[in-house]
Amino acid sequence: MVANFITLARLVLVFVVVALFGQRVYLDILMIMATALILALDAFDGYVARKLKQVSDFGALFDIVGDRVVENIYWIYFAVAGLIPFWFPMIVLARGFVTDGIRSAAFAQGKTAFGRQTMMRSTWTRMLTSSRASRSIYGGFKTITFLYLGGVIALKSAALSTEFIAGFEIAGAVIATFAVAMCVVRGIPVLLDGWEYVKD
Repeated sequence: MVANFITLARLVLVFVVVALFGQRVYLDILMIMATALILALDAFDGYVARKLKQVSDFGALFDIVGDRVVENIYWIYFAVAGLIPFWFPMIVLARGFVTDGIRSAAFAQGKTAFGRQTMMRSTWTRMLTSSRASRSIYGGFKTITFLYLGGVIALKSAALSTEFIAGFEIAGAVIATFAVAMCVVRGIPVLLDGWEYVKD
């Protein structure tokens, strides 16, 4: 119950952050810190669920939904702000719809995305999608990307010269490219192992 409340709080907070980003440099710095909190709570809600013995299939599913909403809002916001190409959130959204659709079909047959009842069959697909290492690395890429791009928003609010900011924008696009690439790579095993749940 507590873990689900943390996930819900993250969902509310992300809307507040994108509403306030890009207005004043000091407010942007505060929103960058709020973004760090939102992303840190992603790992914390699972820890709380395990610690309080409140792990459930619904909680695992709600956590994934929360992650998707938070991630997609940031990708769309930074694309609308002109810091990344518009096709970046399109790729992330498409990958999310496909993998979550497959996971829903597997969930209907008693399988979960992660944990003891995982739908992932082979060692390598579990390693790429549901291992703590893979989830941590991808979470790290997203965290660096969103915090860095938030920093670029703050630089723009500070009304610095466009030549100075241009280099930061290019670096942000490069960092975001790695995060999107990892998103796609982590989605491929879900397609391979999940095909049996949707083929019929």
